[in-house]
Amino acid sequence: MAKPTQPSEIARDVLRQLALNRTPPTPDNYLTLYHEIAGTAKEDSFPEKALKNLAAALPRDTAEQSRFVRQIESAVSDKSWDALKAALLSITPAREVEPLHWTALIRDLTVQLERVQVGLTPTKKREMIEHVLNASSTPDLLFSRLQSLMQSWSQGKTVDASLAMVEPEVAAIPEATPVSVAAAFRPGADKESAKPSLVESHQQETELRELIAQLLGNSIGALLIDTPDLDEEARLLAAEVRSAITPEAIASFAVRMRKFIYRLSFFTEDQNELKTALLHLLNLIIENISELVLDDQWLHGQVAIVLKIFDQPLNLRLLDDVERRMKDIIYKQGTLKKHLNEAQDRLKTMLAHFVDRLADFSETTSGYHDKIEHCVAKIGQATDITQLSDVLAEVMQETRAIQLNAQRSRDELCEMRLRVEETEKEVGRLQEELAQVSDMVRQDPLTGALNRKGLAEAMEREVSRVKRHESTLCLAMLDIDNFKKLNDTYGHHVGDAALVHLANVIRETIRPQDTLARYGGEEFVILLPETPLDESVIAIMRLQRELTRKFFMNKNEKMLITFSAGVAELGDQEQVILALKRADNAMYLAKRAGKNRVVAA
Repeated sequence: MAKPTQPSEIARDVLRQLALNRTPPTPDNYLTLYHEIAGTAKEDSFPEKALKNLAAALPRDTAEQSRFVRQIESAVSDKSWDALKAALLSITPAREVEPLHWTALIRDLTVQLERVQVGLTPTKKREMIEHVLNASSTPDLLFSRLQSLMQSWSQGKTVDASLAMVEPEVAAIPEATPVSVAAAFRPGADKESAKPSLVESHQQETELRELIAQLLGNSIGALLIDTPDLDEEARLLAAEVRSAITPEAIASFAVRMRKFIYRLSFFTEDQNELKTALLHLLNLIIENISELVLDDQWLHGQVAIVLKIFDQPLNLRLLDDVERRMKDIIYKQGTLKKHLNEAQDRLKTMLAHFVDRLADFSETTSGYHDKIEHCVAKIGQATDITQLSDVLAEVMQETRAIQLNAQRSRDELCEMRLRVEETEKEVGRLQEELAQVSDMVRQDPLTGALNRKGLAEAMEREVSRVKRHESTLCLAMLDIDNFKKLNDTYGHHVGDAALVHLANVIRETIRPQDTLARYGGEEFVILLPETPLDESVIAIMRLQRELTRKFFMNKNEKMLITFSAGVAELGDQEQVILALKRADNAMYLAKRAGKNRVVAA
């Protein structure tokens, strides 16, 4: 049989031989048998994987090392032995390192330590040297940083500027425990042998005593204003700790402090129990009022507001908000109650007049009957036709009079009935308005969020809190994307439902201290107190993701609602209206950038 020469024939023969010999058809077995049948020499494959692992493990600390690694990676990528050989040959022997001139550096260091400079005392200079010693791990690094430090001193730089000239990690080192310069340069010296000086130890102890005294006298003393004995003890302890210098005085203070802490723990437990009992009592009173006052439905809104407080932890922001709402409700309800009382008084007056008219009519009717009986007696006594005519004329006159009186009374009663019906309707309207006023004063009736008035009050309150605590406040302006198209396509009732859905998702996502308000139309405002600008942007983006997970349903059809938002942080001395305008401008930038975005102002 002729030996195959064509690659396809060789491949078929290789597969047949593998099947006959029952050899696994691995790439190596196939390649070996192929070269054996073709009579060619087997070439070694390029070890690409092994060389890539080797290149990944090479150091890249310097520019030269990085260049060498790039050459290796390029040669491996091209599978070129020649390029790999050239990269290996490019390695040059290391240059001889120039010795460090420690003698000159130490001489300059001694001169600079003795030199008088403004803002750089010898103690500060020694502390800076100690920082460098503690942070330098190699002789080369130590030499370089000391040179930079000497250069800054020679230029008359201050402490902060001197530390800034060395490595950043040295400048960030906190105040270290000082050691002597001689000990630092002594062989075997390390930073664990450093101990605080007596002067600095005394300063630290004095500061610590002063902090404890302020804690006892100011902070804890202010909380114990209702317990004079504990308040007085706290102030005595504050005075004692300031003067506690000797070990005996410190030990005496510690004993008294333990007793005070023990008594303070009991006082705290009593206060917590008292608070719980008062809240429980208030809850019972309010629930009892709600049960007793059955007719005044308008009162139930106020009761619901107060009862809502008990469902969450108390805080000043919540109590302040409830107080403002209650003031608005009380004012509005007082006005409506006055109108209601006036309407009820008018109704009583008309009913009294109606009774009077009935009495007059009854009296008139009784007189008519008496006169008719008198006429009947005259008829019985009449002897001729002339007398009968006179009696008949008198009867007709009295009948006509009673008829006119009855007609007038009927007209007055009909008019009074209409006025009574109108008054009853007005009373019903006022009662219904009283029942709804609790929810209509500061809230948007559709979404339940704050309206413009409620937003103005909330912003005023948050700005005041920012000034007191020197904290931050961010404002986010949100606008639903393509809302006009949604209204035009599905109708305004679907648009209203979408607004309600968005408001519900926002309320479920934001924090309790955040505030949601409907600014107008499809625009909403969120107040984010004590939140920096970058964190506020992240919070609004998280709200966008939450809105994409909670679909808006319209007749069992899922509809995706998105919004664009702008976020602005209130600046120092900046008016809230200006910060809100910046957030509004950022929101329009988000719209123009493609919608469903958050832009920081």
